[in-house]
Amino acid sequence: MSISESIRNRRSVGKVKPDPIAREQIEQILEAGIWAPNHRLTEPWKFFVLEGDGRYKLGDALVNVARAEGADEEKAASARNKVERAPVIIAVAVEPVDNSKVIELEEYGAVFAAIQNMLLVIHELGLGAVWRSGEPCYHAEMNKAFGLSEKGKMLGFIYLGVPERTDLTSKRTPFAEKTEWISEYNQ
Repeated sequence: MSISESIRNRRSVGKVKPDPIAREQIEQILEAGIWAPNHRLTEPWKFFVLEGDGRYKLGDALVNVARAEGADEEKAASARNKVERAPVIIAVAVEPVDNSKVIELEEYGAVFAAIQNMLLVIHELGLGAVWRSGEPCYHAEMNKAFGLSEKGKMLGFIYLGVPERTDLTSKRTPFAEKTEWISEYNQ
C-alpha cells in the first residue's frame, strides 16, 4: 500500500474486537510516532500504553475529571467504562522543552504529527483505531494522573484493536475548495 493510499483509506474505527494486540505491533506503532518531524529534535512526545486492567488508570482519571467538573456519581462512574472500548489505549502527551528558542506551539505540532504517523501504521498493520480527545484530555486531573508537568498536556487517546468492520468510507471537500494559489504578489 502506498503512502497516498494509506492516507486516503485510513478511517477512524470506533468499534474494535476485544482481541489482544501483539506487543511487536504496538512497538511498531510507537516507533512510527518517534519519527515525526520536530524542531530542534526536542522529541516532546510521551506515550503511555494501557492494556488489560492498566486501562483503568485512564478510567479513574476520567472519573476524577468528571467529578471535578461537577458530574453526578452515575455519570462519573460511567466515564470509567469508556476504557473498555478497546483492548489497548495509547495515551499521547506533549512535554514541551524549557528553552526560549523553542516555540511551544511547534512542540504540540510535533506530537500531533506523531499521532498521525501512528494512525497510518495502525492502518498499514490492518488494525483499527480512533483518536479521542476533548476537554478531559486537557484537565489538570489528567496531568496529575499521568505525572505530566504543569506545561505538559495529554493530547489524545488512541483506542486500538482489531476492527469489527473494514468497509468504512469517508468523503472530503476537494482540496481546490480549500486552496488559494498565489503566483504573484503586488503590494
